[in-house]
Amino acid sequence: MTVADPLAPEAVLLDLDDTLFDHTLTVRAAIVALRRRHAFLRRPSIDALYRGYLARIDHDTPDVAVGRVTPQAARRARWKAVVAECGVTMAAEATDRLADEYQELYRRVARPVEGAPQAIRRLHRTLPIAVVTNHTFAEQEAKLRFLGLARAVDHLVTPEGIGVAKPGPEIYRAALERLGVVADRATMIGDRWDSDVLGAFAVGIAPIWFNRFHLPRPAALPVAEFDRWIPTPDLAALLRARGPGAVGPAAGPAPSRL
Repeated sequence: MTVADPLAPEAVLLDLDDTLFDHTLTVRAAIVALRRRHAFLRRPSIDALYRGYLARIDHDTPDVAVGRVTPQAARRARWKAVVAECGVTMAAEATDRLADEYQELYRRVARPVEGAPQAIRRLHRTLPIAVVTNHTFAEQEAKLRFLGLARAVDHLVTPEGIGVAKPGPEIYRAALERLGVVADRATMIGDRWDSDVLGAFAVGIAPIWFNRFHLPRPAALPVAEFDRWIPTPDLAALLRARGPGAVGPAAGPAPSRL
């Protein structure tokens, strides 16, 4: 008789951007392409430009996620700020066209995190999957279709209709309810320590940190970690390696930005 592994999860929750969809490198590739077309964008270095733009996305995400501002309005405001920082005077209509041009390039150069789509399809053969993500349903659903994962994800959970983004417990509880599992029988995989790891901890879900950029661990917590989707990770083995006492709201400090 085969004995079930007590650490094998019954369901998987997943982040999307920079866990499955390569948001960081897609942003960089789109900005590189845009700089080739517009000389004034070459005044700052590519690293300064794209890191600054990523920081603005992080700043805007909570408002976009819960519908206080549309993705297009936030994107146009970001590019208005970029243009101003480059010392250029540009009419509002021209700035809006620049933002729309960037978005078209972003879609054109979009890419998955290497190996992620294949790994998720394999995991879905035996486990139900929910993607829990801090963006609008429409934009994230389009990314899942691009990744070929629309049928491998049972539930796409966004702050719309819930009113709270990660790391808020409400969005995690909504995902658990849709999956039909309790917290201690699920695992959460994501790249963000603040919203994915500590957010999962807070509701009793065992987190697995996807640390493909090899960032230093912000806190000495017994959290499982991996850095690539090839080969497909053994989730039970990762959870076993983290050590005892990893799950629960008392296991770590209050969330902090990575």
